[in-house]
Amino acid sequence: MIIDEDTGAEELAPIAKAVNDLLVIPVTIRSKNKKGVRVEKGEVIDFEYTGPILERVIEENQVIRTTPLTGEYAHIPVVVAPIRNKQGDVVAALGVVDVVGSVDLGVVFSEYPSVFQKIEPCP
Repeated sequence: MIIDEDTGAEELAPIAKAVNDLLVIPVTIRSKNKKGVRVEKGEVIDFEYTGPILERVIEENQVIRTTPLTGEYAHIPVVVAPIRNKQGDVVAALGVVDVVGSVDLGVVFSEYPSVFQKIEPCP
C-alpha cells in the first residue's frame, strides 16, 4: 500500500484500525486532499472525517500535541503526526487521543526501568 495526498478513507481505514487495535484508543487519519476515518473501539465511526488538528498538521508538517477547543475531540488531549513522502512533504496526518501525555511515565514505569529507558521524552 502506498499512501499519497489523494488516498481515500477506505484505503486508510485498515491503518487506523490497526493502530486502534494496538493502542486501544481513538484514532483518526486523513490524507492531504481527502477526508479520512475516525476509529473507536475497533469500528470505523466516520468515513468522512477531518478535524482541526489533523488539518493543522497537514498545513504545518509537524507533530502537534494539544487539546483542541473544537471538533469531535474538543477538550481531550490529542497527538497528531504527519505522514511524509520520500521528499519530506506531508501527504497525510494520523492522530490519537493522547492518554500518555496526561500520565507521569516516571511513576508508572518506576518498577520497570528497562521499559522507561525505551520511551522517548516529549519536547
